[in-house]
Amino acid sequence: MKRRAFDKLVSWFGLVVVVVLLVAGSLLTWGASFANSSVHDQLAAQKIFFPPAAAFAHAKAGTEVTPSMIPSVSQYAGQQLLTGSQAEVYANNFIAVHLSEMSYGGVYSKISAAAMADPKNASLAGLVNTSFKGTTLRGLLLEAYAFSVFGEIAGFAAIAAFVLAAVLAILVAFGFAHSRKVDEDAKIGVGALAV
Repeated sequence: MKRRAFDKLVSWFGLVVVVVLLVAGSLLTWGASFANSSVHDQLAAQKIFFPPAAAFAHAKAGTEVTPSMIPSVSQYAGQQLLTGSQAEVYANNFIAVHLSEMSYGGVYSKISAAAMADPKNASLAGLVNTSFKGTTLRGLLLEAYAFSVFGEIAGFAAIAAFVLAAVLAILVAFGFAHSRKVDEDAKIGVGALAV
């Protein structure tokens, strides 16, 4: 095979890969934007706020704010819950703490089983309701967090795709330039080395 034809073939293939990377980067950017705006919009509609800063000054077990919440939850004191990171903290360090302080550790299946075994117990029925709501909200917030992580990963992948496309575009340009400089009769392969 002639060297010039080979250079052009590889360069055209590289150009196709550049286009594929640009399309992938664009789709990943759209995916990241969609995930992040969806998470924000869905969380904003719920109007969930972290406890105010004053509540952290008087943290004690069994109250709205416990001492275990200070390192993680206090960083968002008074803020509205709008991001995946905030959703994770609220779910794992606020709701989960309150659930764990309930009877049966706040585990819905345990409370529900106890309530079914004693159907006339109004206290257990109330715990079932509270545990169900808390567990459901926690799960939904963790799902929002997961989608925000997908968006973050898509954003990083988009950046990588665009960077690779730029590097490859430079190499393709060098490949086309090199194909013009190569002698038209130059060949590649084993026979070329013997000449």
